[in-house]
Amino acid sequence: MADRHRLSEREVAGWLLKTSLPLDELSAGWESGGTRGLERCLRRSYRLDLMRPGQPCLLWLSGRVQPGVHAVGTLTGRPRTDGGQPSVPVSLRRLEHPVDRADLLRSPAFADAEVLRMPAGSNPSFVTAAQLAEVLAMAAPGRCRVAS
Repeated sequence: MADRHRLSEREVAGWLLKTSLPLDELSAGWESGGTRGLERCLRRSYRLDLMRPGQPCLLWLSGRVQPGVHAVGTLTGRPRTDGGQPSVPVSLRRLEHPVDRADLLRSPAFADAEVLRMPAGSNPSFVTAAQLAEVLAMAAPGRCRVAS
């Protein structure tokens, strides 16, 4: 799928990396609050040239069961290609309470995020400064959560 709009570095506050595997399957024994270094597969695109070590990243669980942001962290290196498949190293902290897709859909700051507008879109996806701030606020430890 071609990008309709070519991103610039100034538009990207962070990266959203997708997984369809539940985090327990992605990394066995990964407990809430724990940090893991992982290698995440990417789709080849010009976006890989915009990715830099230290940039924030979010891990998005796709699918029908608990979709949303399940971990937050940073890129720990630049994307690389091994065996034809691009990937990027990341350090991620698993959230005690994932940020649910439904909550993000109701958030004016996140509702226009690329991952919600085009769920089958690019990996990596990107988030703006306002979108990243909203996710981090919703993921903050001790945040009062109301049952839906």
